[in-house]
Amino acid sequence: MRLIINAAGRYVPTEVNGVKQIPFTGINKFRPNGNKAKPMINSCIDYPQDGNKIVKNLKDALKRAGLKDGMTISTHHHLRNGDVLTNILFDTIHELGIKNIRWFPSASFPVHEYLIKYLEDGTIHHIEGSMNGPLGKFTTDGKMKGVGVLRSHGGRYQAVQDGEVHIDIAIIAAPTADFFGNANGVYGKSASGLIGFALVDSEYANKVIVVTDNLVPFPCVPWQIQGNNVDYVVQVDSLGDASKIVSGTTEVTKSPDRLLIAEYVAQFIDEAGIMKNGFSFQAGSGGTNLAFVLYLKERMKAKGIKARFVRGGSTKYLVQLLEEGLTDYILDGQTFDLEGVRSMRENPNHVNTSPFTSYNFHGKGNFASIVDVAVLGATEVDINFNANVVSHSDGYLLHGIGGWQNCLYSKCTILAVPSFRDRIPVIIDEVTTLCGPGELIDVIITERGIAINPKRKDLIKAMKNTSLPIKPIKKIRDEVYEICGVPAKPKINKNKVVAVIKWVDGTLIDSVFQIK
Repeated sequence: MRLIINAAGRYVPTEVNGVKQIPFTGINKFRPNGNKAKPMINSCIDYPQDGNKIVKNLKDALKRAGLKDGMTISTHHHLRNGDVLTNILFDTIHELGIKNIRWFPSASFPVHEYLIKYLEDGTIHHIEGSMNGPLGKFTTDGKMKGVGVLRSHGGRYQAVQDGEVHIDIAIIAAPTADFFGNANGVYGKSASGLIGFALVDSEYANKVIVVTDNLVPFPCVPWQIQGNNVDYVVQVDSLGDASKIVSGTTEVTKSPDRLLIAEYVAQFIDEAGIMKNGFSFQAGSGGTNLAFVLYLKERMKAKGIKARFVRGGSTKYLVQLLEEGLTDYILDGQTFDLEGVRSMRENPNHVNTSPFTSYNFHGKGNFASIVDVAVLGATEVDINFNANVVSHSDGYLLHGIGGWQNCLYSKCTILAVPSFRDRIPVIIDEVTTLCGPGELIDVIITERGIAINPKRKDLIKAMKNTSLPIKPIKKIRDEVYEICGVPAKPKINKNKVVAVIKWVDGTLIDSVFQIK
């Protein structure tokens, strides 16, 4: 595999899984050309005239869709760690004797450890989507037959839209659907809030199979997936474990250090002049993020401030802002708890969105650049403000990118991170894996101090008289190294790339190498 050095100084391959690649050329340097990908032309005469697209089971649907070796099969992650359907899907594909599938999920979860046996036997050739937990370790150990590809949520939409990835068969898990294929995620025992990450799959895939455990009479409204994009509908007893569909950290942290970080974040947003009537912010799940919303809420109430919109991952804490009149809208990308599901179902100002409108870099604008401040996390940050969200200092893949890269285009990007975890430094000399260039990251907030990117002279000036502990990032690093020591570099096989990291424009920003 031939490697070259990209504009970020990282080694990336010129070809991945037989497809030529464009190396990262810098922020806003790559300009696409040509036309968007086009879905197949279909005819109504090929579908039931009564609109009933129900077939007897998933195996029948896959056969009708023309499943063959080497195809690209897509799934989405709204069922999170409660997803049973994807595992059943690959049981079925294996039973049919199909090999070398490119699995194209919007994300994976620990529940998908089950699929390792199908990666080992060649049913799945490689994954182009997040490789979390056990799948990440399997990949980093060099056991996957192909090279993994990690993209942001917006990058996934961009890849399909631009023709980089063509989906042969899309499997859409729908908490509610009708016989025509209209579907949503706000009703049913498997309700997840919205299924916007499957929108691009429904629009561009050759064949689209909707699978539901809550079949309702036509029309299913609201329809987040339109039946005119759907080929077959399969009814099953259950899509998964409803108790695990809402998963992740959805409770406020109790850690004193993390609470201090959250309080610092709220104070910074207030004192920097970002918090003002009509402002907007992005917040998601995670104990520190949830706590920051509560601290910011108190400051908003005290000063009579109302946001125009908040961007989520919605949680009960964002729902409280909406219902208490502290924001006009929630623009929701995915719903993290049951209160978010209820709110989206009941409140027209809780709006479901997709990566097309919110994150797609090859569009005519998106929500990300309109957001005044985005508060995000990271696994590592270096002294040049570069950040990593997919691996730790041992080099193992453990997380997906999600919408993280896309959010870096907000007007102010804050990374709220502890200075170390389990005595392993988070603020370091150089990140293990580059996911976000430092020029897009404005502020690092830790329990040991706050570093403002020197390029943000406006923020430095605004915070000149603050009581917050503003420090150079190198000073925070030195304090962490004094406590924890300098972390050892991972031992890698420089001749074997096991995964690549895409930037939001589809170029390659970094590689992940096999761990020795």
